[in-house]
Amino acid sequence: MTRGGAAKAKDGPERRCIVTGEVQPKAGLIRFVVAPDGQIVPDLLGKLPGRGIWVSADRDALQTAMKKRLFARAARQQVAVAEDLLQVLEAGLLRRVTEGLALARKAGQAVAGYEKVKAWLDTGQAAVLIQAHDGSARGKSKLKPPRRNDGYIGCLSSSELGLAFGRESVIHGALATGGLTERVVEDAAKLSGVRKKIGEDVPGKG
Repeated sequence: MTRGGAAKAKDGPERRCIVTGEVQPKAGLIRFVVAPDGQIVPDLLGKLPGRGIWVSADRDALQTAMKKRLFARAARQQVAVAEDLLQVLEAGLLRRVTEGLALARKAGQAVAGYEKVKAWLDTGQAAVLIQAHDGSARGKSKLKPPRRNDGYIGCLSSSELGLAFGRESVIHGALATGGLTERVVEDAAKLSGVRKKIGEDVPGKG
């Protein structure tokens, strides 16, 4: 990503990560707030009241923030950080991704199944290729993602994808261009960071 005013305007508002100190677009960060009871809670919708505390959507950064009491330093007060904060965050992001995919499917902006996905890729209708991380590597390699930096999602299991598409399990899925797609891509990128991108090698890339 290039530096400069033009890039910043394109990427939207920026915030500083309390762990790395880097300023970056909000899309790559997770907002936390201090609840009335002093508990640190993730604000995935970005609507909770209070001063935002921003951490990169990266498992290592989040663990560092917890271990080194950086939330308290950023809040300038004593706070409580639940031991299962990462699990709560992961569950919340997973719910947003699967709900977003379900909405896209109902709106005709998402399909599942090898043949349907291949047809969308062949005709250029697919903006994003989605594949279960526990699917067959050989089978997944037969489909190539669209040529865009965020054209591949691989952080979900086959059962999680199945939940989004109303099936028992799904290996291949695709998203068309649209507002719902941008939401799913952003949430999936955060989930990927929290999960450390387990099993997410992009087909056709080293």
